[in-house]
Amino acid sequence: MDRRAHERLETDVLVVGGGAAGVAAAVTAARQGLDVTLVERYGFCGGGAVAGHSGTVCGLYEATDDRSAPPRQVVFGFAEEFVQRISSLGGLTGPVPYGKTYTRVHDPLVWRETADSFLREAGVRVVYHAVATDLHMDGAEAVEGVSVFTKQGPLDIRGKVTIDASGDADLVAMGDLPNFIGDNGRVQNPTMIFRLLGVDIDRFQKAYGMDTIMPPSVTEMILAKHNAGDYALPRAKIWLFATTRPGELLCNCTRIVGPDGRELNPLFWRDFTDAEIEGRRQMREYARFFRDNLVGCEASFVNDTGVQVGVRQTRQVEGVAKLANSDVVAGTKFADGITASPWPIELHSGAKPRVEWLLNDVYEVPYGCFVPSRGENLLVAGRCLSAEHEAVASARVTAQCFGYGHAIGHAAAIAVKERVAPRSIDGRDLRHVLNRDGARLD
Repeated sequence: MDRRAHERLETDVLVVGGGAAGVAAAVTAARQGLDVTLVERYGFCGGGAVAGHSGTVCGLYEATDDRSAPPRQVVFGFAEEFVQRISSLGGLTGPVPYGKTYTRVHDPLVWRETADSFLREAGVRVVYHAVATDLHMDGAEAVEGVSVFTKQGPLDIRGKVTIDASGDADLVAMGDLPNFIGDNGRVQNPTMIFRLLGVDIDRFQKAYGMDTIMPPSVTEMILAKHNAGDYALPRAKIWLFATTRPGELLCNCTRIVGPDGRELNPLFWRDFTDAEIEGRRQMREYARFFRDNLVGCEASFVNDTGVQVGVRQTRQVEGVAKLANSDVVAGTKFADGITASPWPIELHSGAKPRVEWLLNDVYEVPYGCFVPSRGENLLVAGRCLSAEHEAVASARVTAQCFGYGHAIGHAAAIAVKERVAPRSIDGRDLRHVLNRDGARLD
């Protein structure tokens, strides 16, 4: 038991988690004139995009089989605001090919600074280096806030509406509210993403092309070297991105399993620990392979890894609605759709990740995916939305998380200002509010 005195803080909207969804939610709610507090466990925002080093803003552009087609942006709102701001600071590349679509590569330091600037301008109270340890509830249903651990001592934060943007539905689990883990407990592989410096980018791109998904020749080389025992390279199909920094590649290539071969779930402390250790080992092995075999990488060296492994999937809320795998494939639209997505189903499991494209179309994610089936005064935002296993393999990416936060920030503001339960908000009305705020859903 921590015997230090508890400090107490009252706020209108409490956001736990400072990833893309949490930042967008906090800024949006604060812009509506509310007192907003954002709690983040690290000393910076960014979540999986920064701490996990995913390094890209995926989900902005439509996919097509026409390789000559220019990028067609279909996601706007807060995502577009963030893209414009970070671009103006030199922290984002232009659109780069990713299979049948495009993505953009960001500088993780500039991402942090961009988030800080948005939060500061909106007047959000930020509590860095703080971890939620307890959920305050009035009875079995009504969420009242959280207790967080800080170096100063426990901080009790009471909010009229609380937003779980933890990525792992931590608050949902603390409240024993309905949730589920992946596909009957099976989740996508975590990965250790790293940055490689000293690369001759011109020679590299002349040899392997501009597509950030490496060509079959590289896949075949990895398989051959792995099978010959020259290197331990468990994933053959890899993504390599030129970044905003000269001579640097962002490397998304590891496939992390436990030392005994088991699939890892970062919710479990042993699995999370094993993932970090194995991820660093694989990082060195892939870097050695690149240096020995890939054109332009002869003098390359590892510059950095993520602060932690990149986590694709863990625990998700059981919402009043659930995004189905079939919704993604069919490009389903909803009257209460609050975010659009053109991103493919991108399942990371085994030696070759599976990518299933949605061409020349988008699907929408309904508001109910962020409203817990039980629990009042609580919303979720980010990859812990209510979605089936393959659906979340598409819906989890950065541009969409910005969109979720934009929507849920507005929903929280409506709930506080109109003194209504978040679940009573009509998603069609919320969609109208988002369109007025630049989302361009219609």
